[in-house]
Amino acid sequence: MRAPSAKLRNRARELRTNQTDAERKLWRALRGGQLAGAKFRRQQPIGPYIVDFCCWEHRLVIELDGGQHADEVEHDETRTAFLESNGLRVIRFWNNTVLQSFAVVLEVIHDAVSKRREEVH
Repeated sequence: MRAPSAKLRNRARELRTNQTDAERKLWRALRGGQLAGAKFRRQQPIGPYIVDFCCWEHRLVIELDGGQHADEVEHDETRTAFLESNGLRVIRFWNNTVLQSFAVVLEVIHDAVSKRREEVH
């Protein structure tokens, strides 16, 4: 994949500044390797897209979806197909799931990181 355009990098920077409540809450738990030692980046450009969270070591993308995504199913499927075709696993959560069932969200992410570790070793 080629380097992201300046426009995409600037948009990612804007998104990092203007996080949703769900993104802010999840980032507090993921940053600095706090979850199973996995290093996540937020608002990471990948190809023509910006993903919410990405852990390159484990080839894992976490996407948080608000209500507008109910109307963007086809776009999200295309985006997921692109990411998966580049060797990334995509896990999606609704914003309200992050806010209301946070422990479950963290468990799913932890399991995905642990599973990937087992596959590599």
